[in-house]
Amino acid sequence: MTEYAPDAAFARSQQVHAGIEEWLASPAAGGLEHAVLEDELAARGRELMRQALQDHLDLRAAREQRQEQAAGPDGITRRRAERGHSRPLATVFGQVTVSRIAYRAPGAANVHPADAELNLPPEMHSHGVRKLAASGAAHGSFEHACADVTTRTGSRLGKRQCQELARRAARDFAGFYARSGRRPPPAAPGDVLALSCDGKGIVVLPSAMRPDAARRAGKAVPKQDGRLSRGEVRNRKRTAGTGAVFNITPVPRTAAAILDPGPGRPPGPTASGKWVTASITSDAATVVADVLAEADRRDPGRQRTWIALADGNKHQISRIQAEAAARGITITIICDFIHVLEYLWKAAWCLFPEASPGAGPWVRAHAAAILDGNAAAVAAAIRDQAARPGLSAANRTTATRTADYLDNKAPYLHYPQALAAGWPISTGVIEGTCRHLVKDRMDITGARWGLDTAEAILKLRALHANGDFDAYWKYHLQQEHQRNHPSRHDDSHTLAA
Repeated sequence: MTEYAPDAAFARSQQVHAGIEEWLASPAAGGLEHAVLEDELAARGRELMRQALQDHLDLRAAREQRQEQAAGPDGITRRRAERGHSRPLATVFGQVTVSRIAYRAPGAANVHPADAELNLPPEMHSHGVRKLAASGAAHGSFEHACADVTTRTGSRLGKRQCQELARRAARDFAGFYARSGRRPPPAAPGDVLALSCDGKGIVVLPSAMRPDAARRAGKAVPKQDGRLSRGEVRNRKRTAGTGAVFNITPVPRTAAAILDPGPGRPPGPTASGKWVTASITSDAATVVADVLAEADRRDPGRQRTWIALADGNKHQISRIQAEAAARGITITIICDFIHVLEYLWKAAWCLFPEASPGAGPWVRAHAAAILDGNAAAVAAAIRDQAARPGLSAANRTTATRTADYLDNKAPYLHYPQALAAGWPISTGVIEGTCRHLVKDRMDITGARWGLDTAEAILKLRALHANGDFDAYWKYHLQQEHQRNHPSRHDDSHTLAA
């Protein structure tokens, strides 16, 4: 086998480098503004890197040792070897050509052991381009992601290609977080382990709707031509389940401190070590199970205090209770106090005239009583007021609904205990997660999502939000190697003389 000297192997890239030096030293470059210099040098520098990579690949092809035989995943032994089989590869520097030895047998696909050494994907886009596309698509529209790839690599990428690359990039999300050995984020002594779940609607294609929603959409008949009537929607949504696990540094507070709107209000409990997830294909039970599994990983010895913050959804609460019971975990579920306030305001506008100055003090007094643990008394008082003569049937129904809510959620209105222990009493963390993880990306104007693409983008955004994207990508490349390059050649082969 001929051994190539480095100078000879990289002669072409050296010529490109010399051309850059010559251009920079020329009078033409000497009269340019720095912005023009930056743009031109970026393009020339990318070509230098592309040519250097091409020279390296050519050198590897020249040095590749011929094997006596090679076997593919089909078990067929290939004894015929041919040099010069090439394939394109679109890289972050531009397109290059990869040449390598192909091992052949009648009726069997060619085997290329060099592809496994390089961990080449079966398609033309390199893993570097895939990483750029996946990260760009997670942060903005597919159009912007394609434009960014073109700007940074010089290679054009279509929208559908970008979507496919994003879907492939997110395929190892579950395996990455299920693997053993992950270190939980540090928690200070006394920190509480908190979790929360919610859902956020995403506009989807008709084919992506859940069966019940699809049936309702099929039966819907427009009430008028030209515009939507009250209650009608132009697009249909499918709920994506979201979840968060985080540490809480307790800060004891009082009911007065919670209701005081002044600037001297003391700071509330702080969250740290947040881990988030979201899924539009999994049901709520699966998302809750994933959240409890992450919390369980953080406290396998059951040494910490567990709390769950919920918005009052019955199914969500029941799933948290079921998952906790299955793991033998004692968990305190706290209903979001902001939801309670919303119900109180709904009742207030049923019992007071519009814009009445008495509504605010009424809500404040009842909120203070609930924070002191007297939700049942507040529910009884609202029912008494709703029964007074002169109140319309609709207002009476709404006010009574607030009383029913307080009675039904009484087991989860642990506000005196939570405030004394320094726990949060609102679902701000998961509300922020829904906004950042789902709404900010998935609600781009005009977007209508298919399930697989939406699921991939949610996973990629969760990886970025958790600060795990780079670690995930290393794991993903390992999985790609196992998928694309199972053991293809016989370990007992001998080198050809």
